[in-house]
Amino acid sequence: MSETCQITPSDALVADVFARDCPSRATMEDVASKWGTLAMLALGEGDHRFNALRRRVDGVSEKMLAQTLQTLERDGMVSREVVTVIPAHVEYSLTPLGARVSTQLRALADLFEESAAEVTAARAAYDARER
Repeated sequence: MSETCQITPSDALVADVFARDCPSRATMEDVASKWGTLAMLALGEGDHRFNALRRRVDGVSEKMLAQTLQTLERDGMVSREVVTVIPAHVEYSLTPLGARVSTQLRALADLFEESAAEVTAARAAYDARER
């Protein structure tokens, strides 16, 4: 681990997302990935079965969603529960930590959605300058 993300003599982890080997940085990279963010936002709306989640996160492949959910589960953001009914199915939900993170992501997504017209105008202005 780097100097800024280390175990202190009191056994407390001092986290720093700017430190290359810090677990907080790795978790941020997992959550802030394209599919990680969208999966967290969708699960923030409620529990989902795998295929319902895949439909909600438009464009994600089955393989990428499975990998993303496994990574988020490993990070403690997502809980996977096998429901033993006939037919058996799997439901995904947010853990308490995942719910806190999802709330912050929702605020960011709301800002992006509210700013879509500004972003479109900025892109058009940039593209016009670059021609």
